[in-house]
Amino acid sequence: MKLVWSPETASKAYIETVESVSFPFSVLFDDFCNFTLSLSDVLIAIALTDMQCKNFQGSGVAEFLSAMAAGWNSKLIVESWSYGGPIATSVGLAIAARHTGGRHVCIVQDERSRSGYVKAMKEAAGMLSTVLVVGKAEEVMEELAGVDFLVVDSKQKDFARVLRFAKLGQKGAVLACKNACQRDNVSGFRWHGVLEKGSRVVRSVFLPVGQGLDIAHIGAKGGGVGSRKSPKRWIKHIDQQTGEEHVFRG
Repeated sequence: MKLVWSPETASKAYIETVESVSFPFSVLFDDFCNFTLSLSDVLIAIALTDMQCKNFQGSGVAEFLSAMAAGWNSKLIVESWSYGGPIATSVGLAIAARHTGGRHVCIVQDERSRSGYVKAMKEAAGMLSTVLVVGKAEEVMEELAGVDFLVVDSKQKDFARVLRFAKLGQKGAVLACKNACQRDNVSGFRWHGVLEKGSRVVRSVFLPVGQGLDIAHIGAKGGGVGSRKSPKRWIKHIDQQTGEEHVFRG
């Protein structure tokens, strides 16, 4: 089995998130169903709308991720958050979880971040039904098996460890790095370098949303069993700094 796209659920989550973060801008979600193939069709639309929301912290990213998490019918949505960070994405992911009947789990490093998160979420959306977990990435992710949708903040020092220790779902998963342009080694980042050995990256794309949004679709586990005799997949990677496109065998 694999993740199945639902444009109707994506639209509902998107609209509710727009209303919750109070910033009306539109993105065409009809092309989201082609995520496993290409996201280039929506790239221009996202770039244009993102130019309009620079003054709203977290805007654009929240609506986009909410729609994606809901559209892929994610049952376990996980994100990492640190003290003082924007709360809009958390609101959007919590809304997505409600539409899919799933769980939204937020990982914070310490009690200070926990208190800050609770306060921010209550002020923004009444906390909704988010499960808050305090601890180190490797310890927390060990207890969260079957992650369908994972969001990390590239500004956090441990974002790579969160990705590495993630226990992804059998049907595959969608991973997203916010603030990708602020990574220490922007052009040198590779999904294969931070994920658990054996993870199959079906497609990755970098989008100019917020401070950069790097997204990867991880294939279903065991999906390669019946295709071992077939040629390996071609994987496309776009350099965030130069815009150059690199294609390699995965």
